[in-house]
Amino acid sequence: MTTNAGDPLDQLDDAVAAQAFRRLVRHLRHRHDAQNIDLMGLAGFCRNCLADWIREAGFEGDKDAARELIHGMAIEEWKATRQSPATEEQIAAMEASLTRNKADLR
Repeated sequence: MTTNAGDPLDQLDDAVAAQAFRRLVRHLRHRHDAQNIDLMGLAGFCRNCLADWIREAGFEGDKDAARELIHGMAIEEWKATRQSPATEEQIAAMEASLTRNKADLR
Protein backbone atom coordinates (compact mmCIF):
# COMPACT_ATOMS: atom_id res chain seq x y z
CA MET A 1 0.00 0.00 0.00
CA THR A 2 1.37 3.39 -1.01
CA THR A 3 0.53 6.37 1.17
CA ASN A 4 1.81 9.90 1.52
CA ALA A 5 1.61 9.89 5.31
CA GLY A 6 4.76 11.38 6.75
CA ASP A 7 6.27 12.00 3.32
CA PRO A 8 9.29 14.32 3.64
CA LEU A 9 8.33 15.76 0.26
CA ASP A 10 5.53 17.61 2.06
CA GLN A 11 8.23 19.55 3.94
CA LEU A 12 9.75 20.87 0.70
CA ASP A 13 9.35 24.64 0.44
CA ASP A 14 6.59 25.54 -2.03
CA ALA A 15 8.83 28.00 -3.88
CA VAL A 16 11.45 25.30 -4.41
CA ALA A 17 8.81 22.81 -5.53
CA ALA A 18 7.32 25.36 -7.92
CA GLN A 19 10.72 26.10 -9.44
CA ALA A 20 11.40 22.38 -9.94
CA PHE A 21 7.94 21.89 -11.48
CA ARG A 22 8.51 24.74 -13.94
CA ARG A 23 11.87 23.26 -14.89
CA LEU A 24 10.23 19.87 -15.49
CA VAL A 25 7.55 21.41 -17.70
CA ARG A 26 10.11 23.42 -19.70
CA HIS A 27 12.22 20.29 -20.11
CA LEU A 28 9.21 18.38 -21.47
CA ARG A 29 8.42 21.27 -23.81
CA HIS A 30 11.97 21.09 -25.15
CA ARG A 31 11.96 17.29 -25.40
CA HIS A 32 8.91 16.95 -27.58
CA ASP A 33 10.57 13.82 -28.97
CA ALA A 34 9.53 12.17 -25.70
CA GLN A 35 6.00 11.31 -26.77
CA ASN A 36 3.18 11.35 -24.20
CA ILE A 37 2.39 7.72 -25.01
CA ASP A 38 6.00 6.75 -24.19
CA LEU A 39 5.92 8.72 -20.94
CA MET A 40 2.69 6.94 -20.03
CA GLY A 41 4.18 3.56 -20.87
CA LEU A 42 7.31 4.15 -18.84
CA ALA A 43 6.24 6.34 -15.95
CA GLY A 44 2.45 6.23 -15.91
CA PHE A 45 2.05 9.97 -16.45
CA CYS A 46 2.45 12.49 -19.25
CA ARG A 47 2.04 16.16 -20.05
CA ASN A 48 -1.74 15.81 -20.02
CA CYS A 49 -1.56 14.33 -16.53
CA LEU A 50 0.43 17.36 -15.37
CA ALA A 51 -2.30 19.57 -16.82
CA ASP A 52 -4.92 17.58 -14.91
CA TRP A 53 -2.86 17.80 -11.72
CA ILE A 54 -2.53 21.60 -11.87
CA ARG A 55 -6.31 21.82 -12.29
CA GLU A 56 -6.79 19.56 -9.27
CA ALA A 57 -4.37 21.80 -7.35
CA GLY A 58 -6.48 24.89 -8.05
CA PHE A 59 -5.62 26.17 -11.53
CA GLU A 60 -8.71 28.10 -12.55
CA GLY A 61 -8.50 27.46 -16.30
CA ASP A 62 -10.35 24.72 -18.10
CA LYS A 63 -8.81 21.50 -19.43
CA ASP A 64 -7.68 23.10 -22.70
CA ALA A 65 -6.10 26.08 -20.92
CA ALA A 66 -4.23 23.77 -18.56
CA ARG A 67 -2.92 21.66 -21.43
CA GLU A 68 -1.86 24.77 -23.35
CA LEU A 69 0.03 25.96 -20.29
CA ILE A 70 1.89 22.67 -19.95
CA HIS A 71 2.46 22.03 -23.67
CA GLY A 72 3.39 25.65 -24.40
CA MET A 73 0.89 25.78 -27.27
CA ALA A 74 -2.69 24.90 -28.06
CA ILE A 75 -3.29 21.15 -27.82
CA GLU A 76 -4.43 21.03 -31.45
CA GLU A 77 -1.11 22.57 -32.54
CA TRP A 78 0.79 20.14 -30.31
CA LYS A 79 -0.95 17.15 -31.84
CA ALA A 80 -0.40 18.43 -35.38
CA THR A 81 3.28 19.31 -34.97
CA ARG A 82 4.64 17.13 -32.16
CA GLN A 83 2.57 13.98 -31.75
CA SER A 84 3.10 10.93 -33.87
CA PRO A 85 0.62 8.04 -34.15
CA ALA A 86 0.88 5.50 -31.35
CA THR A 87 1.95 1.98 -32.16
CA GLU A 88 0.25 -1.12 -30.77
CA GLU A 89 3.32 -1.70 -28.59
CA GLN A 90 3.13 1.82 -27.15
CA ILE A 91 -0.56 1.42 -26.37
CA ALA A 92 0.05 -1.94 -24.68
CA ALA A 93 2.89 -0.46 -22.57
CA MET A 94 0.67 2.47 -21.57
CA GLU A 95 -2.19 0.19 -20.57
CA ALA A 96 0.14 -1.98 -18.48
CA SER A 97 1.59 1.10 -16.84
CA LEU A 98 -1.85 2.49 -16.02
CA THR A 99 -2.78 -0.83 -14.44
CA ARG A 100 0.35 -0.59 -12.31
CA ASN A 101 -0.61 2.98 -11.28
CA LYS A 102 -3.91 1.67 -9.93
CA ALA A 103 -2.22 -1.23 -8.11
CA ASP A 104 0.39 1.09 -6.55
CA LEU A 105 -2.32 3.36 -5.12
CA ARG A 106 -3.95 0.62 -3.05
